Amino acid sequence: MTDTRQPTFFIPHGGGPCFFMDDPAGNWTGMADFLKSIPASLAAKPKAILVVSGHWETHGFAFTGSAKPPLVYDYGGFPAHTYELRYDAPGDPVLAARSADLMRGFGLIATVDPTRGLDHGVFVPMKVAFPDADIPVVEMSVDRDLDPALHAAAGRALAPLRDEGVLIVGSGMSFHNMRGYGDPRFTTPSEAFDQWLTGAVESESTARTAALADWAEAPAGRLSHPREEHLLPLMVAAGASDQPGTQEYSERVLQTAISGYRFT
Repeated sequence: MTDTRQPTFFIPHGGGPCFFMDDPAGNWTGMADFLKSIPASLAAKPKAILVVSGHWETHGFAFTGSAKPPLVYDYGGFPAHTYELRYDAPGDPVLAARSADLMRGFGLIATVDPTRGLDHGVFVPMKVAFPDADIPVVEMSVDRDLDPALHAAAGRALAPLRDEGVLIVGSGMSFHNMRGYGDPRFTTPSEAFDQWLTGAVESESTARTAALADWAEAPAGRLSHPREEHLLPLMVAAGASDQPGTQEYSERVLQTAISGYRFT
């Protein structure tokens, strides 16, 4: 491992702008604490952050190429002040182009979008984890075909970035069934899936790749993810590492089991 090699993460990004709203029940406190802990866990400050968001779907993969990416307030029904949140981290057009080139070298479709902004799957958790907004951020989309093996391959293609000081972050949710949040009937199924998912993540890389490709066959898999766009960023983060992952965060949030993972 080089001095500048960064790990990869799969983080939960919460619900909309949840970390910046009144939270008297403390539903989001533990998750926010996990996000805040990330910088101190790194051996070196990242030169840039590449965030894969479950809120941007494209044909093939795409990267934000703006030097000053705007924010995309892609949530609805929240207090007015949450549409005035700012996260003025610079973009990194060079990293966007480099990432797309790496993907194409693996035979994957990849483009750079010079106008796309950072959606809430990026700016909300990054504002918590890296509030100074002084590290360049590039957002990466998920492929709309939702193929887990394709996203694992994307991670393998991007792995060299880790030795260039780039922190790769998959931003989604380990449980993402909107009907389940706050419903105690989903507690046991979500815990069954969470236990399976953690076991898969902590396996050696070949077994992990095979297990994650078949996630829908896991206990309560499809119940936990009626649509898998919020799980696919995990495939990218895992694919960029050949080491077993570790569960860095685990909590029951709104009656459902939620986890976050790190890969070295």
